[in-house]
Amino acid sequence: MSGTNGGNGNGQLRILLAGEGEADLTGLRDLILRAGADRLKIDCVSSRDETRTQLKKTKYDLLLVDHNDGNGGARHWLHEGDGSQARVPAVFLGDHFNPGGMEAAIQAAACTLPQGCNRNEPCLALYILSGIETHLKQRQHRTSEEMLQKLRRSVEQSPDLVMITNSAGVLEYVNPAFEKLTGYTSAEVLGQTLGILKSDQQSGELYEEMWNTVLSGKVFHGTVMNRKKNGETFVIEKAITPMRNPAGEITHFISTGRDITDQRKLESQIQQSQKMDAIGLLAGGVAHDFNNLLLVISAYAELVLDSMGAEDPSRTKIDEIITATRRAAELTRQLLAFGRKQMQSLRVLDLNTVLGEITTMLPRLIGEDIQLVFVPGPNLVKVKADPAQIEQVVMNLATNARDAMPQGGKLTIETSNVRLDEPNVQKHAVVPAGEYAVLAVSDSGEGIAAEHLNHIFEPFYTTKEAGKGTGLGLATAYGIVKQSGGFIWVYSEPGQGTTFKIYLPRMVRAGKMEGPPQMAQSSPHGKETVLLVEDEAAVRASTGEFLMRCGYTVVTAENGEDALRVSRDYSGPIHLMITDVVMPKMGGPKLAEQLAAERPAMKALFVSGYAENTVLQHGTIDVTARFLSKPFSLSTLANKMREVLETSKSLACSAASD
Repeated sequence: MSGTNGGNGNGQLRILLAGEGEADLTGLRDLILRAGADRLKIDCVSSRDETRTQLKKTKYDLLLVDHNDGNGGARHWLHEGDGSQARVPAVFLGDHFNPGGMEAAIQAAACTLPQGCNRNEPCLALYILSGIETHLKQRQHRTSEEMLQKLRRSVEQSPDLVMITNSAGVLEYVNPAFEKLTGYTSAEVLGQTLGILKSDQQSGELYEEMWNTVLSGKVFHGTVMNRKKNGETFVIEKAITPMRNPAGEITHFISTGRDITDQRKLESQIQQSQKMDAIGLLAGGVAHDFNNLLLVISAYAELVLDSMGAEDPSRTKIDEIITATRRAAELTRQLLAFGRKQMQSLRVLDLNTVLGEITTMLPRLIGEDIQLVFVPGPNLVKVKADPAQIEQVVMNLATNARDAMPQGGKLTIETSNVRLDEPNVQKHAVVPAGEYAVLAVSDSGEGIAAEHLNHIFEPFYTTKEAGKGTGLGLATAYGIVKQSGGFIWVYSEPGQGTTFKIYLPRMVRAGKMEGPPQMAQSSPHGKETVLLVEDEAAVRASTGEFLMRCGYTVVTAENGEDALRVSRDYSGPIHLMITDVVMPKMGGPKLAEQLAAERPAMKALFVSGYAENTVLQHGTIDVTARFLSKPFSLSTLANKMREVLETSKSLACSAASD
């Protein structure tokens, strides 16, 4: 409160109402004027500058400022730039106003009128105080109403479920998000308990824990599997908070829930992908060891066969052993494909062209009772893949589709372009954004049950009868697609058929790699010296025996470090080194790099049963150009050796060219 002016001489109390809200000032003015227009003269201004101007023009008995600066804001409203201040009783009605100061200022202004107090009329000061009190209460009420409206709108517009129950758990309120997610209207659930959402997939122990927690007055946090009106399940991250009255008694419960169903699905997809990668590593390692065993079996079988006469009756048995090893080798190739450890012959492909050739062969595979439809997408982007592997994927998917349609049906193969942006990526968490060529293979068959969907790409997992499948078809397809930098997804429902979608990334730049060599029938001989580096003793012994039969001088080593020692101790020339790629202590590529300086004229042939492209491309030596995948026949080895020996490219040349 500032100084006093006294009456203005005309018998009226002159009041200046100032503030930022003109409509609010009008309401306050009307409340004060109940004391009588003949006793009061009230002017209104809506800014600080207007207040100062008006105080200079007119003499007022009282200044009422409806502003939140409180009493401390008087200097901002009344002080001039030169430091002077208008001398008038002032009351600030903000959030921090001083009731005692307000009463004193109003009484001082009203009681200093020239005519004094008229006992026959109501007290002017009390009328003014009553009007201000009513105004403040109305403003507080409006503020409370506005806050309640904000809270209501926030609950109504919240994407999370909000439910309010009484102390017995009976629903009294649900928000629109609840109705949208569950499919229930508020009319259907009000008066029901939260048990209306209970699903069979949620354990009873959780509900017991939930109610024990909230009834004890604590907040419950948990993840609950609930059921919609249509029977579908959904997962919510839930919190239930007890609400107490002033006496501290629990009267209601507020339950909030966030739908995390999609998040759980994405987490499941990522976990499944990680599990498949782990299984792939295991499968690749098993295939590597298995290939070495097969190579030993087939090599000794070939050696025994070569030592037999043409009429020996045991030749048939040995032939069966060799045939069985080749069949087993095919299984390991599928494991390597699943584990993404298979050699690829990468080419820039037009999928439509490749699939056009494949679809001409498919009718013989799937049968006449299945209609085959090929729908090539226009202007398909180019991809980089191995056409033989793409053929293997399509054949495997077509075989599965045929088995799912025993009474006949329709098999559709489609291609299209797709650009995955960030919203789409959220649906498939492990697929990065970008451009893809999509290959979709759909059938009208029996479909796949939900409990099998998360396992169908696992090796040896099959839903077919015993003896009807190896369980490697889809595992192989998965591995090939992943090795090609792509992604494969399955969409299926029992009785609604199945669709496999393969996303292959758009080719960025061209590239080509040579594929594995073809099987040869003859075993050419030679007279050169060969350094045989192999960590498997049985493979080293059988291969060494074969090479000596073919006329070669053989020097052996059991790993890279041993090969360095043997090479340095051997004084004669070594024309060819045959080395395994992956060995303990030192692998083949590293060994070749070190020997390139010591024996620059020596040539190299690399072999491995674990032929991952990233391993083969390691170092400066070109491994892939002179590579043989285990298991191989001895005649194939002999022909590949001659091919390498008769080229002019030595270890030193290979290292220099790279």
